Amino acid sequence: MHRAYQPLKPSTNKYIQQKWDQSNYEQHRRKVSTAVPVVDTKGIRTPAHMALKLKKRQLEQERLTIIERDNQLLSSKLADIMCSKGYVDDRNDYPERSLNAARRMEQMRLVTHQNQAILQRIRSQQSEYRRRNWEEHWEQAECRRDDIARYPCGLTNQQRPRRKVLLGARERRDTSTESASRQLSSETSGGMSSRTQSELAESPSP
Repeated sequence: MHRAYQPLKPSTNKYIQQKWDQSNYEQHRRKVSTAVPVVDTKGIRTPAHMALKLKKRQLEQERLTIIERDNQLLSSKLADIMCSKGYVDDRNDYPERSLNAARRMEQMRLVTHQNQAILQRIRSQQSEYRRRNWEEHWEQAECRRDDIARYPCGLTNQQRPRRKVLLGARERRDTSTESASRQLSSETSGGMSSRTQSELAESPSP
């Protein structure tokens, strides 16, 4: 390794020169590490009265002393009250009642009276709709419809099933439909037979 070492100055023995240079470098590093700076760069030292804050501690101690004294006075008063019978009569022998119960009852009676008056007026009021007039108008409309109709409406009314709310309405509708169809078929067959008879009577004999 000493043969590869290149000293700054020429020397006859590289090995010894390397050892001298290494010892000088280590001595220099020790001096640098132990050197004392000429300029003081440290911060200002905090005063003792600012670090301890004696005034704050004094105020806190006074506050705790006042709280402790008040607690002792309160506990002594409570003990006296518990030991003595007391000088104030706190027994409530009267029943509880509301201060505005009479006013609420009066309002309730007034509202009930008004509701009864409104109900009486509603019951005594006559309806503005005239059912009898409506029925008469409907009958007149049906008469006009029958007059201007091309085919008679009687068979249609007979075939029309009537709605029933009671039980068995479907069976009654079926029976009414069957009776109407039978009547229609009988009238049709009767009309056809009378027509054929009239045609035979009018036709000339050969």
